[in-house]
Amino acid sequence: QVQLVESGGGLVQAGGSLRLSCVASGIAFKIRTMAWHRQAPGKEREMVASITSTDNTRYVDSVKGRFTISRDNAKDTVYLQMDSLKPEDTAVYYCVNRVYWGQGTQVTVSS
Repeated sequence: QVQLVESGGGLVQAGGSLRLSCVASGIAFKIRTMAWHRQAPGKEREMVASITSTDNTRYVDSVKGRFTISRDNAKDTVYLQMDSLKPEDTAVYYCVNRVYWGQGTQVTVSS
């Protein structure tokens, strides 16, 4: 079955960095578009970043220039490097492939 397992969340001060990882299994990873979504308390989920099989990337405006999505097809892993973090980045971050979602990892940015 499909599994998406995130890791790397935590508590960080504003201006700090975190790198999220998502290991996928049960999918043809190298041909799939992968994405990171997030949900902050009291807010709807939003797509943060996506990366296609040919490494084309997209970002929500609020993270452009601060977040970088990448993938390692040899490891079936997608990453989200988050720099210059802000308190408004606090959310549960989910790894997503089509209809499949990971369990989420909490990112908390303190001011």
